[in-house]
Amino acid sequence: MTDLPYRIGFGYDIHRLVADRKLILGGAEIPSDLGLEGHSDADCLTHAIADAILGACGLPDIGHQFPNTDPTIEGIDSQIILKQSAHLAAEKGYQLGNIDSCIIAERPKIAPYIDRMKAVLGQTLGLSTDRIGIKATTQEKLGSLGAGEGIAAHAVCILLKL
Repeated sequence: MTDLPYRIGFGYDIHRLVADRKLILGGAEIPSDLGLEGHSDADCLTHAIADAILGACGLPDIGHQFPNTDPTIEGIDSQIILKQSAHLAAEKGYQLGNIDSCIIAERPKIAPYIDRMKAVLGQTLGLSTDRIGIKATTQEKLGSLGAGEGIAAHAVCILLKL
């Protein structure tokens, strides 16, 4: 890896909302009649953050690191994916500086759960919560996200050279 003093990464993830699944975002369970569909716990916020970290390192995304064709990781807790992504960054000689993210969801309301998400993510990554930004917005009823068919998340991070 080039000896840069810092590296910036971007991640995005989206999952469909379905019945009979828990809704997990940022490692926090959110009360909802629908949850996100996926091979793992389908935590799109955590996936976006993990992809931002991997992207900053120039590594393949979580689909390559944790393929949905691997039955041994079906239902995996996305905090494990995130912790492994941060570990890969450390192996490359970088530590996480901070994260900023945005969840896009028509429902349920996300704001009441942001502090809990920050606490879980901070514990997983060994970061203070003031280094984790989480915002929530709607799609203003436009498109499939606006129709409440899914939830998406964007994330950016900066990695600092150890």
